[in-house]
Amino acid sequence: MKKTSTLKKVLRFIGKYKLLVALSTLLALVSVALTLWVPILIGDALDGIVGKGEVRLDAIVSLLLKALVIVGITALVNWIMAGFNNRMAYHITRDLRNRAIETIERLPLSYLDRHQSGDIVSRVIADVDTFGEGLLLGFTQLFVGVATIVGTLIFMLTINWKIALVVFLLTPLSLFIARFIGSRTHKMFKAQATAKGEATSHIDEMIGNMKTVKAFSHEDEALEAFATINGRLQKFSLSAIFYSSLVNPTTRFVNSMIYAAVALSGALAVVGGAGTFTVGQLTCLLSYTNQYTKPFNEISGVITEFQNALACASRVFALLDEPRESEDAPDAVTLTEASGRFTLSNVAFSYSPEKPLIENLSLSVAPGERVAIVGPTGCGKTTVINLLMRFYDVNDGKIELDGVDIRKITRHSLRQNIGMVLQDTWLRAATVRDNIRMANPTASDDEVIAAAKAAHAHSFIKRLPQGYDTLLGEGGEGLSQGQKQLLCIARVMLTLPPILILDEATSSIDTRTEIRIQKAFGEMMQGRTTFIVAHRLSTIMNADTILVMRDGHVIEQGNHQTLLEKGGFYAELYHSQFAK
Repeated sequence: MKKTSTLKKVLRFIGKYKLLVALSTLLALVSVALTLWVPILIGDALDGIVGKGEVRLDAIVSLLLKALVIVGITALVNWIMAGFNNRMAYHITRDLRNRAIETIERLPLSYLDRHQSGDIVSRVIADVDTFGEGLLLGFTQLFVGVATIVGTLIFMLTINWKIALVVFLLTPLSLFIARFIGSRTHKMFKAQATAKGEATSHIDEMIGNMKTVKAFSHEDEALEAFATINGRLQKFSLSAIFYSSLVNPTTRFVNSMIYAAVALSGALAVVGGAGTFTVGQLTCLLSYTNQYTKPFNEISGVITEFQNALACASRVFALLDEPRESEDAPDAVTLTEASGRFTLSNVAFSYSPEKPLIENLSLSVAPGERVAIVGPTGCGKTTVINLLMRFYDVNDGKIELDGVDIRKITRHSLRQNIGMVLQDTWLRAATVRDNIRMANPTASDDEVIAAAKAAHAHSFIKRLPQGYDTLLGEGGEGLSQGQKQLLCIARVMLTLPPILILDEATSSIDTRTEIRIQKAFGEMMQGRTTFIVAHRLSTIMNADTILVMRDGHVIEQGNHQTLLEKGGFYAELYHSQFAK
């Protein structure tokens, strides 16, 4: 993303806070005006003691007291301005994070499948933080700096236009240096932000799967991989910091030369000016020279930080600009109570064009029918479920529910009519009760307990320290995989939608509990269309229809007994699992 494009988007975000920008700008002008008034008072005080025996003490004391009051008011104005700037910067970062989370929730699953979660987290947290810090620095120093430059230049021209012209002509050198170096640091800061995302992703991946890392003694390889990423981060960071750190000393050197030129030319003017240019005016002019050149140092620092902020902002805006999941069709209907009749007609789908997966899949499922999908790994079982849930849309053909193409049904109402239990469990950091109630936030405590009993989770929940009020860690930390799966099953038991999808729902449960769960599932599936994905064929023997898939195609179809008698691929799978 180009810097100009990123800057325009940043300005659009700032535009929501025009009042705060206006107030901050006004206070910056007041602060600068008061700050520029002080050197005049100090200069007048000096002129009051230059002549021998001509010290006007009363006037000097009055001037110094007035300067002290002005300094106090300036400090108060700067404090209020900093408050406005903080409020503005942190509101913008809050808005940016909210937009990022809203975007992530509306992104298609294909994006999340292609990108590492750690990199996405890094964009939302670290990159937005860096952007906010750069924005705050810009608001605090840029407004005051620009106003100071303009104000001091005007005051210097009124005191001695010739010396002011020397300052005006020499100062752009520091701006040129700052821009020359700053333009070369943007790419380095962007590479640094990318490397930070890679490091965050790797750490997240290793911590989340530490048991696997340790089980396979993969610690050294993990450390080596992180060292490689960390080395790149070090390289980009050092390059960015090295070049950006050149800005301040070089601009300070130029500004020191300007100060020396003003001091020399001003001293000569005082000596040879026959009283037309006083020591007090020279002191005032030197003070203004300092004030005039100081913002160039600060702005050069702001430019460096802003390069970093823009690099991080470009990564955040790249996320915000990702194409969203396709909107519901304008004429999409809201599904209230589905009967569960599915019709798949010549469905074709692939995750990438060069790797075809499902081709010409046709299927008719009657309401209340139990359909099992079996086959080897990678044959397309879970992909069929993804298509039924509209996590992905078909490339060709169509899927109809109750005679309506599911692309003409709102996603929200479609998914409300489907209850899903996956092999991969997900529990949030909340109480057991809240995790079960996620399916139906308005459910009563009695309903939650009834669902847990139906899922055979009640007994182990009661043994937890606080029962249903036990606070679970991230991902259900503290529970076994089987217990996590029972809670996920209880979650579906709480809603009992007209359509069920069970994707390896009992894969992590012991055999004895599985028998009890199957009985509960049998009661739950009565009158409900159910899709069951399973490797363990013992769980799908009672299905009305069994689809046997291979390479994206249904190669066999029928009930358990029919398929055994055919002696085909299903029979081979069955005998391989139950052979004596």
